[in-house]
Amino acid sequence: MIFVTVGTHEQPFNRLVEYMDDWAKDHKEKVIIQTGYSTYVPKYCEWKKLFPYQEMVEKVENARIVITHGGPSSFIMPLQIGKIPIVVPRKKEFDEHVNNHQVEFCSQLAKRRGNIIVVLEINELGDILEQYSDTLNSVRTDIKSNNENFCENFRKIVDELQIQ
Repeated sequence: MIFVTVGTHEQPFNRLVEYMDDWAKDHKEKVIIQTGYSTYVPKYCEWKKLFPYQEMVEKVENARIVITHGGPSSFIMPLQIGKIPIVVPRKKEFDEHVNNHQVEFCSQLAKRRGNIIVVLEINELGDILEQYSDTLNSVRTDIKSNNENFCENFRKIVDELQIQ
């Protein structure tokens, strides 16, 4: 199953919702989409405007592939669960956001951390889906979260203070 979330931003993300609905028409894999404020109504996918948080977590846990928009809250949760998300940033040119900060942020994050798959051109998404398993081999999965790093460093500081 593929789970897609466009977050809760008030501008529609019809480009991604429509693309995945069209993709689902020609593929056997089940696609579930959280459409948010998108106005396009999927015909070939299960969908709901918004899922309660716990249901989102369950969908992500059960998904083979998770696709999100470029909002950090949407792609961090899959990372915490151990999934490598495909991230399609919203773009200003399609009135999906007020500027292109998602494009810039996600591109930099992918470059620095290497643990998300960023798709800047929607017409490349199908190929990424087809090659997802192979792509995972080149994505970093050994990165600790900032929380883990902070706690580990804090523990070392406390241990050093106790020794003195």
